Amino acid sequence: MKHVVLGAILVGLIFAACSGGAPKRPNVLLIMADDIGIEGLGCYGGQDYQTPHLDRLAAEGMRFTHAYSQPLCTPTRVQIMTGKYNHRNWQCFGVLPMGEKTFGHMMSDMGYKTLIAGKWQLTSYDPPDFPNAERRRGTGTHPKDAGFDEYSLWHTGHTELKGPRYADPVILENGKFRKDLTGRYGEDVWVEFIRKFMKRCKKSGKPFFVYYPMALPHWPFVPTPRSDDWGIQEKMHPPLGTSGGDTKYFPDMVAYMDEAVGRVAIHRTVSIATWNLSRHQA
Repeated sequence: MKHVVLGAILVGLIFAACSGGAPKRPNVLLIMADDIGIEGLGCYGGQDYQTPHLDRLAAEGMRFTHAYSQPLCTPTRVQIMTGKYNHRNWQCFGVLPMGEKTFGHMMSDMGYKTLIAGKWQLTSYDPPDFPNAERRRGTGTHPKDAGFDEYSLWHTGHTELKGPRYADPVILENGKFRKDLTGRYGEDVWVEFIRKFMKRCKKSGKPFFVYYPMALPHWPFVPTPRSDDWGIQEKMHPPLGTSGGDTKYFPDMVAYMDEAVGRVAIHRTVSIATWNLSRHQA
């Protein structure tokens, strides 16, 4: 798996904020996509996908040309959250070791309001039938202990029943599983959650740190609200044990990733699509 940190210049703002040297602390928004390489972005020369918002951010900001990430999702997220190479705090896949200090803790200590929304998958990853699962189940860090005032996350420890991340997502939000997400799309839920949080912080005058580890455009390959097949039940939820959807939807997923970034980072107003479960049922 490949990862690209979107808006990576914002990592520098984290260090600037933690230094305490500036008279006014900047708001910080850090976005990370799950499973896309530089060939997927127009600003790095990619020609097969549409990423106008990211291309605009690159054109108006700073673009890194010599940077690396880990090849799997947990190592990448554990490393960026703690600032440690994996050999210094690695426990097992899908686990953030309990007691690790994250950038959420650091920013909170500096007086920031902190939020995380998107993919968690850092608590008790193993299903019971994994080899030696008993050594790992129940370990890891719950998002409430990771330094964030608010969170809205997929895959927060319910390993066998983690549910979908895209259509009809299973999301734990500030301690409760949401019951109103039938027909909703995961990234839309998180964008909405983030924007409301930033609006509240702006009104209160408190600086904010938002970490948005996206689900997109990771497998399974399924329609987005902009796809022609959006709302067709069998397309939205490929059966477990299959290949995980159709790769023809990957360009749509990259485009929707870009759209979500635009709605958060550029505050462009875009309608959020929903669908009716009964619309395509026989």
